[in-house]
Amino acid sequence: MELNPHDLGHLFLQLGLPAEPAERDAFVRTHRLAAGVRLSEAPFWNASQAEFLKKSLADDASWSAQADELAALLSAEPPADEEG
Repeated sequence: MELNPHDLGHLFLQLGLPAEPAERDAFVRTHRLAAGVRLSEAPFWNASQAEFLKKSLADDASWSAQADELAALLSAEPPADEEG
């Protein structure tokens, strides 16, 4: 039995961020990963968050799939504003 599930919500908890789906969505809407910038090098992380992400992506660590998923979310085009 795995005591520490590895999903996007738990990755947010590991990073010290709110993990509820609406809070994760808000984070993704307000934080963008610029082209060519590695996830761990984004300016919105503190030093410990950046180090955790760097280690998570190195050597296919246990959090690498979730870190890749987060990078993809932060790199994707933001949804069009529905007001209009």
